[in-house]
Amino acid sequence: MIPACPLAALPRGEAIRLDLDPPIAVFHADDGELYAVDDTCTHQDASLADGWLEGCEVECPLHASRFDLRTGHVDAPPAKLPVRTHRVVVEDGTVFVVPSDAPPNLPPGARTRSA
Repeated sequence: MIPACPLAALPRGEAIRLDLDPPIAVFHADDGELYAVDDTCTHQDASLADGWLEGCEVECPLHASRFDLRTGHVDAPPAKLPVRTHRVVVEDGTVFVVPSDAPPNLPPGARTRSA
């Protein structure tokens, strides 16, 4: 598990970016649920943590693709591939991310630091 932040430091309706390889965005939805997805839009290199959160969806700030934070599925073009989701755990007031073992769906030309 990777510590993200204290729960109190992530207000509802906000997101934080974890500088991992690849980066992960953690969202605190208005209903109190926490979600984590790869932070990079699958269409073009843009941070989803900088996007607009509405319900269980985040809209990419670059070209308005929308991703379901529960499943990672893309709900609006131009993105075609889903973002990878990660499990979120809260223990003793701290938000942790459990990274997925699945390979990431990175935009064309983007690479992880280890690649």
